[in-house]
Amino acid sequence: MSNIKITLPDGTIREYPKGTTSIQIAQSISEGLMRNVLAAKVNGEIWDANRPIENDANVQLLTWKDTEGKNTFWHSSAHLLAEAIESIYPKTKFGIGPAIETGFYYDIELPEGKMLSQDDFIEIEKKMLELARTKSEYIRKSVSKNDAISYFTEKGDNYKLELLEGLEDGKITFYTQGNFTDLCRGPHIPNTGFIKAVKIMNLAGAYWRGDVTRKQLTRLYAVTFPQDKELKEYLVLLEEAKKRDHRKLGKELELFTFSEKVGAGLPLWLPKGTLLRERLEQFLRKAQVKAGYLPVITPHIGSKKLYITSGHWEKYGKDSFQPIHTPEEGEEFMLKPMNCPHHCEIYASKPRSYKELPLRLAEFGTVYRYEQSGELHGLTRVRGFTQDDAHIFCRPDQVKDEFGKVIDLVLLVFKSLGFEDYTAQISLRDPENKTKYFGEDEDWEKAESAIVEIAKEKGLRTVTELGESAFYGPKLDFMVKDALGRKWQLGTVQLDYQLPDRFKLEYVGSDNKQHRPVMIHRAPFGSLERFIAVLTEHCAGNFPLWLAPDQIAVLPVSEKYHEYAKSIHTILEEADIRGFLDERDEKIQRKIRDAEVKKIPFMLIVGEKEEESNTISVREHGQGDKGASSLEDFIKMFQEKIKIH
Repeated sequence: MSNIKITLPDGTIREYPKGTTSIQIAQSISEGLMRNVLAAKVNGEIWDANRPIENDANVQLLTWKDTEGKNTFWHSSAHLLAEAIESIYPKTKFGIGPAIETGFYYDIELPEGKMLSQDDFIEIEKKMLELARTKSEYIRKSVSKNDAISYFTEKGDNYKLELLEGLEDGKITFYTQGNFTDLCRGPHIPNTGFIKAVKIMNLAGAYWRGDVTRKQLTRLYAVTFPQDKELKEYLVLLEEAKKRDHRKLGKELELFTFSEKVGAGLPLWLPKGTLLRERLEQFLRKAQVKAGYLPVITPHIGSKKLYITSGHWEKYGKDSFQPIHTPEEGEEFMLKPMNCPHHCEIYASKPRSYKELPLRLAEFGTVYRYEQSGELHGLTRVRGFTQDDAHIFCRPDQVKDEFGKVIDLVLLVFKSLGFEDYTAQISLRDPENKTKYFGEDEDWEKAESAIVEIAKEKGLRTVTELGESAFYGPKLDFMVKDALGRKWQLGTVQLDYQLPDRFKLEYVGSDNKQHRPVMIHRAPFGSLERFIAVLTEHCAGNFPLWLAPDQIAVLPVSEKYHEYAKSIHTILEEADIRGFLDERDEKIQRKIRDAEVKKIPFMLIVGEKEEESNTISVREHGQGDKGASSLEDFIKMFQEKIKIH
């Protein structure tokens, strides 16, 4: 039997007999690794760990520590959930059961007359663990389309039959574990025995294929782990996440609210939230001025023709609000779904010379996109949001330098706000489906190679995702981990050769000829709404001192000391220290407790002793009493803390 060469991620090349599996490769390295391998990445494609490798290949062994390993584990767990459901409720029909960011779900149609509730969760969990202990292998089998149709026709599963309609004969696979067989591309973990801990989290209604005109199925959300202790840790983390939920903290800290009368997904910013938001804007405006950006403002609506020109109507028209019709025949406007077409028109407002480039246009522009009501979630999924948007129009020879400067700006934002754990995702187009994108291969190849090169030069930790680019160009998406280890996509930088072409943008070069500029889209925050939601949960509402809406609270012990407290508050205001004077007729313990709940960084308590000695008694949020201080010393200490920012 001939040998094949296997190249491992560290560059090591090993020879194995043709047909060797990834599990066997792991075993040749160590028994411990073999016990932990869930799947493998073979030449960039995720495979079952027990699938034979017939040719030379680059192989990465995937464990629970790898995102792809977790996804494989959870997708396999979805099949186990389906097997448990089918054994408890025969004749259940099954939709889809993908892995999601934390766990998985399965959409099911239960037999007539049966409905699930949370009371049923324990029975399903027990059945899943019972089945897991059988250590049933996940067996992959290629089947013809006719055989697949016959199988699901006999089973009476119309959802699988509908999925089969879009599949090509010769590329259809089944996976079987125990007594359950499913239509699936895979991959899967070696056997069910890897699944040691199960928790069904929730159930919800979900329309088949997201279509409100189709039948509503029952969606079961669940999560599994290789060890019981990991499930316990996860549940503790969930409790902490509930305490940090930005919707809960937003209400407690009086940052924002929603109103049914105003409309779903349209946040109303309260005074304290507005202060917080304005401070973030001021911070970025200041950085942008230093970096040579010019401020612009564009309308909240635009002609539908504008978005037809840009291509956004073709690609995203269904995700936008319906066009606004005016009394003028044939005249249609849209709520602005993005700012870039407007900025293209600003660029085109007059002739441009190569000497003017790069031209950096920045706007805190509010945009509107239609999200289905079931997908709305606090500030993270809304229908109206403000992007810290900017578009850089530059010459091709300026691309690398400008793109690099934008990366520096994004990293400044992260550093200033305590986001230290991040990965840059290089989002490229899907080479197998180029119809989703505009433009020529040559431009895409230039743009993609430039982003890869710049990210490498900047020393960024990167991952590459195919099919995640914008329709007009590749991008660098910054994936940030918060204090609870959850990943969020925040800042983004995009390289675009297409919109300048669609808008026929030009500049006169040094050769006195017309040339096409390159466009860089960037948003360090992404959207202010989403960014503030993530930041609120990351710091549990304990915002950095420079950003906190109220930095201090002056708390007089009783009405007798209101005048002294007022003089303290006035001096602090003159020193540009934000806060309030609490003159309520409440005991000082209540005032302190309320200030703690509102996470005020500093409480300045004044009473008889403080008035006589012309001092203040300082308490720091979460740290308690800091003792007496002169007002001058407190202001000096405060300003030193602010200077750190």
